Amino acid sequence: MGLTVLDAGIVIAALDASDAHHEAALDALRDARARGDAFLVPASAYAEVLVGPSRRGADAVATVDAFLDALAATVEPASREIARAAAALRAEHGRGLRLPDVLVLATGAVAGADLVLTTDAGWPATGRTVHVGGGA
Repeated sequence: MGLTVLDAGIVIAALDASDAHHEAALDALRDARARGDAFLVPASAYAEVLVGPSRRGADAVATVDAFLDALAATVEPASREIARAAAALRAEHGRGLRLPDVLVLATGAVAGADLVLTTDAGWPATGRTVHVGGGA
């Protein structure tokens, strides 16, 4: 049993059957669930996931929450320690890695995650980052 951190792209892809990463995201989630992993979604990624549904209304937001509840995913607030780790990652990798991305990676590092799942192939390999679906 481990801990898997979910980037926004994984949740978005899992919920959208037309997303290019849909099947790969579902497979990655099934694999993590089969291992008995707990799921963690950084608050920054949760906010990113909710942008589109918020445009569509309360029912769409409720669908996201129901999905995360079904996964028993915890939304992790950004602590001072996570912010510090994110700043260090951003300083190390420069402007090529956006602040929302380093917040997810930092959350994974601080939480001691076994995996960080993302659809973004531009992320650096950290030993725990898994690019799902070939990335885009």
